[in-house]
Amino acid sequence: MIYPSIDKILNTVGSKYILVHIASTRSKQMHETNHYQIKENEYVSKREIGRALEEVEKGLIKVVND
Repeated sequence: MIYPSIDKILNTVGSKYILVHIASTRSKQMHETNHYQIKENEYVSKREIGRALEEVEKGLIKVVND
């Protein structure tokens, strides 16, 4: 099973397409800057894309709809 659950995150974000955009953008930021919002040993995922999804799930990345 994939962690975090995409279904739970979609309740917050509302769109798969927006979620993909947010996660990919944040993943690239993590890779380029090596800046994480959670301590690295507290992430469940080892890859940046999973870590970005964890940050969205925990509310560390806010989604603003226009």
